[in-house]
Amino acid sequence: MNASKPIAVATTDNAQSQAAVRWAARRAERLKLPLVILYVVDDRWVTEPIPWANNLLKLGEQLLENTARRVRADHQVEVTTKLLEGGVAGKLGQYSSEASLLVVGSGSVHLGGSLTDRALQIAATADCPVAVIGPQEIGERRGVVVGVDGSEEAIQAVAFAAAEADRDAQELVVVYALHTPNHLLDEGLLPRTLTQSLEEEERVVLSETVSGIGQDYPDLAVRKVLETDREPAAALLHAAANAALLVVGSRGRGGFRRLLLGSTAHAVLHHLPCPTVVTPLHSIKHLD
Repeated sequence: MNASKPIAVATTDNAQSQAAVRWAARRAERLKLPLVILYVVDDRWVTEPIPWANNLLKLGEQLLENTARRVRADHQVEVTTKLLEGGVAGKLGQYSSEASLLVVGSGSVHLGGSLTDRALQIAATADCPVAVIGPQEIGERRGVVVGVDGSEEAIQAVAFAAAEADRDAQELVVVYALHTPNHLLDEGLLPRTLTQSLEEEERVVLSETVSGIGQDYPDLAVRKVLETDREPAAALLHAAANAALLVVGSRGRGGFRRLLLGSTAHAVLHHLPCPTVVTPLHSIKHLD
């Protein structure tokens, strides 16, 4: 992670956002990085000045002040605040270029489906890695899980996850899901020898994906998992059920390049199993 940039966390008055603030504050304190607390006044639908617009700004400033006060009381960390105006996802996406990590609460799924969820929109557009924090208790969780598929995004997600696991002396679990259509096997449409050959090829991909970890982190415990019974998202949700952190790339080998957030990352954030970091391809940096 770029030590010259702060950790940024977006807050509102809901429980998920407050959990995100606590998670970000602990991380900033541990890494000795500044923390910036953000609040966005959503004025997308305001076409002209209205009497209560200033009240929204004042309420936002008060929320930031109260949140910063709590963080300073509980953590030894440099805290600043910033009030933004505009569309929430768009403004946070823009601000992400000034942060080493952007932390947001998981929010809630809006009527109409998870594509409208702001956490998903933010993760899809941010320039830096985005941590999405849910309501789960963190204390007893152990291990860092990362999903891979041989893509460049996955390789860089592994770099981020390995640095995380090594810093906290946790096991790194590298999960590659290769879902075999069993009905084709059962009906004799797909030879078992071909399936076995495919699995062996993907084991090579999995090994190559983690090949450089031992050199960079010689003391890191790494467990490779080739999952053949679950789809990628289901495999990650299962592996990360008790993990301290899950890391996924923003897109994968099988995704359309025009889509900003891959289907696996989208599904994982929709069913958030633990604190989850989405790493964009163009801005991954190793932790110091």
